[in-house]
Amino acid sequence: MTVKHAPSPYSPWVERCAPLIPPGGSVLDVACGTGRHVTLLARAGHRVTAIDRDISRLVSGEAIEAIKADLEGSNAWPLSGRMFDAVVVTNYLHRPLLPILIDSVNPGGALIYETFAHGNEKLGRPGNPDFLLRDGELLEAVAEKLSVVMYEAGRIDDPKPAIVQRIAAVKTETISPAIPRWI
Repeated sequence: MTVKHAPSPYSPWVERCAPLIPPGGSVLDVACGTGRHVTLLARAGHRVTAIDRDISRLVSGEAIEAIKADLEGSNAWPLSGRMFDAVVVTNYLHRPLLPILIDSVNPGGALIYETFAHGNEKLGRPGNPDFLLRDGELLEAVAEKLSVVMYEAGRIDDPKPAIVQRIAAVKTETISPAIPRWI
């Protein structure tokens, strides 16, 4: 008898890159949605700040701070001046936030980012170029600010076919143009 296991609700990218987050670190989950990564990171012992325009489906807990905010509105960034040991973003792109999110990473901290890229419009949603990364856009965004640990760009088939870019980068004292690697 073959036993099938339910697929993980977490992004495999976030799961793979989570060891880059300092133990017990503060994590910002941007556009957290239902909080799937909030749960993963809180269970790993991190203090998580979850931000989204709808936080009604999040489960509150001691290690979770939920902030309701329209990230694309005309209001100022609601976390101005706050720094985090990791910033996690999946399936979300609002280009004006990219430099703010990178600047919100503490020294020794990590940016873990994964979203849709140009070419995804042929496979499904999103198809609007405003929500699709240009080729190499994540690499350009972190250039001279973070050191790239891993980078991937291309097609995935699970959980559904999509074209994505993924980056894991850390803020170090000296930023080197190191070649991305796998962990």
